[in-house]
Parts: sequence; C-alpha cells; structure tokens
Amino acid sequence: MPSITTELAGILSKVRRPGDFYTTGSNELFAPSLTVDGVGSIALPLLPIQAEQLITVAEQAPYGRGAETLVDTQVRRTWQIDAAQIHIEGRNWPRTLESIVAQAAEGLGVTQPVVAELYKLLVYDVGSFFIDHRDTEKAPGMFATLIIVLPSLYTGGELRVHHRDRDIQLDLRNPEPSEVAFAAFYADCVHEVLPITSGCRLTLVYNLLLRPGKDRLPEPPHYEAEQAAVVKLLQQWAADKASPDDDSPEKLVYPLHHAYTSAGIAFDALKGEDAAAASVLIGAAEQADCDLHLALVSIEESGHAEYIGDYYGSHHRGRYEEDEEDEEFEAGEIFEQSATLTEWRRPNGGLSDLGVLPFEKDELCPSDAFDNLTPDEQHFHEAAGNEGVSFERTYRRAGLVLWPRARRLAVLNQAGLSATLPYLGGLVQRWIESGKSPKSPLWQEAHELTGYMLHTWPRRRGGYYWQTDIQEGMEAKMLVLLTQLRDTARIDTFLAELSATGQYSLNDNAALIQAIRLLPPLRAAEQIEGIIAGNVGTALGACGNLLARCAALVRDTSCEVDFLPAARALINALPGDPARTPQRESWHRSPPMEPSFVVDLLSALTQLDAGLADDAVDYILAWPQTYGLDAVLVPASLILSDQVAAIRDGAAVRRLRAVSLAHLRARIAEALEPPRDWTRASTLACQCPHCTELSRFLADPGREKWAFKAAQAERSHVEDSIRRNGCDLDRVTEQKGRPYTLICTKNQASYERRVRQRSKDLEDLARLERAPT
Repeated sequence: MPSITTELAGILSKVRRPGDFYTTGSNELFAPSLTVDGVGSIALPLLPIQAEQLITVAEQAPYGRGAETLVDTQVRRTWQIDAAQIHIEGRNWPRTLESIVAQAAEGLGVTQPVVAELYKLLVYDVGSFFIDHRDTEKAPGMFATLIIVLPSLYTGGELRVHHRDRDIQLDLRNPEPSEVAFAAFYADCVHEVLPITSGCRLTLVYNLLLRPGKDRLPEPPHYEAEQAAVVKLLQQWAADKASPDDDSPEKLVYPLHHAYTSAGIAFDALKGEDAAAASVLIGAAEQADCDLHLALVSIEESGHAEYIGDYYGSHHRGRYEEDEEDEEFEAGEIFEQSATLTEWRRPNGGLSDLGVLPFEKDELCPSDAFDNLTPDEQHFHEAAGNEGVSFERTYRRAGLVLWPRARRLAVLNQAGLSATLPYLGGLVQRWIESGKSPKSPLWQEAHELTGYMLHTWPRRRGGYYWQTDIQEGMEAKMLVLLTQLRDTARIDTFLAELSATGQYSLNDNAALIQAIRLLPPLRAAEQIEGIIAGNVGTALGACGNLLARCAALVRDTSCEVDFLPAARALINALPGDPARTPQRESWHRSPPMEPSFVVDLLSALTQLDAGLADDAVDYILAWPQTYGLDAVLVPASLILSDQVAAIRDGAAVRRLRAVSLAHLRARIAEALEPPRDWTRASTLACQCPHCTELSRFLADPGREKWAFKAAQAERSHVEDSIRRNGCDLDRVTEQKGRPYTLICTKNQASYERRVRQRSKDLEDLARLERAPT
C-alpha cells in the first residue's frame, strides 16, 4: 500500500505547469533612439567602430559569489554600461518593450502586472563569455531576468539555461535588422553565455519585477480533480492520526522546484510549478482542516572526506559548483546531519513563530526527494593534528509543509524541550491570568501538549543525556509547570515514568516536594519510594536530600504521607558493603561519599524514625573506608551540630558526634614536634634498585640531598614513586651533562601537614564541644 508521502507527490506531479522556466521569442522593432553617455547616438545594427567606442566607456562586468562581487575574466569576460548612462527614446519603444514584457510574462506563466527595470547594457566582443551562474535578486520583487539582443552582427554567444533536469540552448541572433530577439528566465535558473566567436553582441538586460500589490505570482490554472484527491488523502491521514497504532508521519514536506532566499520566500512569490502546487494545497488543506506553511528547508552534513588527487586540473566553473581547491577531495561517510525547517510563512502572507522544526526523511514527499541533490555549499578541511580530512556541506531548498490542525501540538513537540517548555510556560501563564478554570481551552491545550512532551522526553543514562543535548533543570521546570496547572494525572505519569526511571537529579527536589502535595497521601508515598529506589545507585546524594525534604514537609505542615517505606529503601541501598553495592556500567564511577549525604540521611531519619536512624549510624560506623572520619563524619557532625534541636539532639546524631570527638581528641593527644635529623619515612611500594636506593637515602639521618643521574625514563619512574608515596622531598632536574641529574632535597612537608591538621582539629573540637547536649 503506497504511503501518503508517495500518494501526495504523485497527485501533485499531475498539476501542469503554468508556463515554463524560460521563454524566448522575437518582436518587431521600430528603431529607437539609443544614446550612451560618452559615446552619443548608437546606430543599429551595431557598427564595429561604435562597439569599440562603447567598450572605452564601459567597465569590466563583475560576478557575484555569495555576498561578494568579484571581477575575474576567467569567470566572466563581458563589458557593462550602467543603466544611468543609457537613454532609449522614440515614440514606439515603450510599446515595443511592453509587448516583449507581455510575451515574457505569458511564457513564464505570470498573469499579474509586470514591470521591466533596465539594469545594464552589455557589450560582448570576440572571446566574451559568462560561465554558468545564477542571477542575484537585484531589486525587491524581482523574479526573472529579461535579455533583449539589439540588432548586431556576431556569431557564437548562445544562451544556455538549466533548471532541474532540463537544459536548453538559445541562439538569439536575428538576421532581420527590423526585429529583436529576447529571452526571459526565472532568476534562480543556472545559465551561461557561450563565447562570442566573431563580431560583437549588444544586449539590454532588464530585471522583471511584480508591480506593488498582493497578487500571487504566477496564477496557475484550476485543478479541481487533483485538489479533491488531495482533500480525500489528507482527511484520511488526519483520521488515521487519531489511532494509537498509527505510524504515518506527523507532517508532510513537499519540496519546491525553484530556489528561494529567506528574504524572498512568500506564497505570492512562488514560481511556475511551485505556485501551481501551492494553489492546490491551499484549498485542499483548508477543506481537510490542515495547517499549511511555506518554509525554508536546510540540510547540514559533516563527516569524513577522502583524498582523490586531480588537484591540478582546471576548467571554467560556475559559482554553484565546488571550488577548484576542493577537487582533490570527495565526501565520504557522514558523521553528523541536521535537517530543519525555518522561515515560516502562512498562505495569507503572515509570518509564523514556529521557530526551528526538525524533519525526517519519511516526511518528505516523496521520501527520496533529496536523493542525489547537489549541495549549495561544500567545504573540505585538510587533516590537522589527530583529525583527518573532513567536509561540511549544506543543502537549501524551500518546501510546502502541512499537518492536521488537530496535531499542531504534536508537530510543535518535534522541536524538542527548548521550544515546548517556553511555549507551555506561556500557556500556563495565560491560564493563570484567565482565572485558572480546569475547563478552560488553555488548560486543555496545556494538558494535550504535556502528553506529547512526556511521551518523547529525552532519556539519560547514568546522569547524562544520550538521546539529545538539553539543558539541566528541564525536569524541574516541567514539574513546576505541571504543579501550577494542578494536572495530577500528568504529575503522576512524570514521577512514575521519568523521575523513578533515572530522569532525576538534585535540582528536581524542590519541585518534587510541591508536586507530591497534590497527590493522595498513599500515591505520594509510593512515588517517593519509587524515585529513591530507582535512583539511589546513581544519585545517592539527591535521594538523601529528597528524603530530608520529605521529613521537613511532615515536620512543618499537616502532611499525612508515610515516608518510612522510602526511608527503608534508602537504608537498604547504603554503600559500604561491597556485596551490597549496586551493579553499574563499567564506564560509570560512583562519586565519593559527601558529608552532606550523611547530614540529610540522619536529619530525615531522626525525624521519621529514631530506630532507623540508629541502624543507619551502626552501618556507617561499620564501613570506615566508605564513611571516613576526616572526609565525611567529622564534617557531617559539625553541620548537624547547627541543626534544629529536633535533629541535633537525636540519639543517632549524638552518637556520631561522640565518635567524632573521640577521634579528634585522640589525634590531638599525639606528640607533635619537628624532625630531629634528616630521617624521613622510607617505606616505598616499589622495590626496584633505584627505589631501593631512594629508600636508603630517606632513612639516612645524615643525608639531606641525593643526586640521581640517570636516563629520563628512570628519573621519571623515581619521581612518580616519590609522588605516589608522599615522600618529604623537593625535586629539581639539573640539566648539565648527559644524562641529566635529579636532585632530591629533604623537607618537612609531613610535619607541616600535621601542624595544619592540629590547628583544624582544635577548631573542630571547640565547635563540637560547644554544641548543646
């Protein structure tokens, strides 16, 4: 069964083009009075002597490359004279020009009034040419270029025009001096002028512009049958989207044939077959209750490139081909790709604030629409450092984008949280200002949007997002908005499907506490237990803080939630016993134990259940390698001594404080005096000959310095041994002779560390002894 993307593309392919991408013809000419400043009156057909005179007042014609305007006779060899220097008079010339413009408009399928604006007079002498290029939009409303070849005697100079898979070559020579030949083509067509082989060609170049107004360009014929088929197709698509089993795309992107810039993209500026397709879709989308937009389509790719040689070949190139310096490379495997829609326009000419939306290949009509597309820009980067040769390329087109109106929020959701969270925030604020009615359309819209957001919420693994890059704190922001909406159904889903499955961090706790207050007590207890059980292995500190906040909620409010199951889940997962340590991915290392976790744990348990608090202290004291006295327990005791009496005076907290005091007093009682000689701690882990010699030096009471002359690898090994064993040595490398010498001088670092520790111990002891008991 064909997909909707294939069917829609098939129907629109039957829409006949109003006109073509080019047109050509001839018109009777009543010789006008042509005068050029600095030369005077010009005779027609052009005389060779006057051709030379024209060149003397002309300038070398430039060409555009991106935002630059360059002169390069390898790209364009033509002479130009500005319109301000050209004067065309004669009673019949306005009528002649009007006739030519009318024929050009008709051939291009344009039914609106068109203005021809003189741009340049071009002089092509022998050897003149212009390689393939596209014209830039030189004036607002410009959609095409008109070339009028005045009576001239020349050979060569054929005009080639290329659009998509079609190429045409026009010979605009006219042997009849009473006629002029002309050609017009849309401004985005690639075209070139072949070299003049003899004589000289004189050409007037006009910009074709729409008259001011809001008329569409061009006006396609009526396609009732095709439009009816599209309506039926879209209506069935919209109906299918209501099914939970539907797998059709959320939106459809129909790429346009012509090229458009961000400044010139508009429904009333569409050309040829693009305008025809748009006219069908505008009517069909309205009947099928679908939204239709015009947007710029961009695909950016980067990846590995390969060297292919052929750097020295050269030939004429168009501005839309790769630069010659890129000939030695070709694009290889694609590593990164982004496909986005921007610059949204409505059929009525209005702008849309949809921002940047991604699109998938299966949303294109047809899905292979961009296969074998030529990039608009492509750049290669030679290897640098450890990076190989790489490439970057960009494709830019325009497209018609539509979706069922009822699925607007699902489409918006494709933009990700960076777009949906601000949009949801605006909805919530407007709902609050409107009176907070749960029956409000604003509430219903917010409820629908959050459903899509929760379904596609990016998952993270081990605390890191792996589906997409989003900012930390998105979960907390979502919870705050759901709480403001008082949407308990979405809150319950968020906590169960996201918070309890790893999409959780310390930043969420404040929002979590406010959210669970809206849930029934039993469900709130289940959710907190699930969040702690599901995250304790990777976010122990956050779980401890959450439990402490829950205990404070019970203490400070009339909250009736039983948080003891959550407390037991946390105690059962305490680190310490290797046999009880949760299994983790090999790349994930557990963070070191923090004093704040012990503070939160005992603060919570002291308020919830004194027996559980005692059990926790028993466990903590049983595993000193995890809960170190100096790194964890003493700092935790100091913080707990400043808590409210209900926490500070708890039996478990007092036990921990007593253990900390005993530890500090025992270390303070140890003798503290500087070394009496040069003997230093000499036990080293390594027993190699060099480290053995180092150990003897450290144990020698009479030696202050040791000179170790050795190769760099051996010196580095000895220095590493000194660092790892914390030896009391200063080191410097003496760079005299070969090999260099490592000079080691004994110091009093260990003694100085003990002095600093003694000062801190005395300060901590005083603080703990001052704590109320």
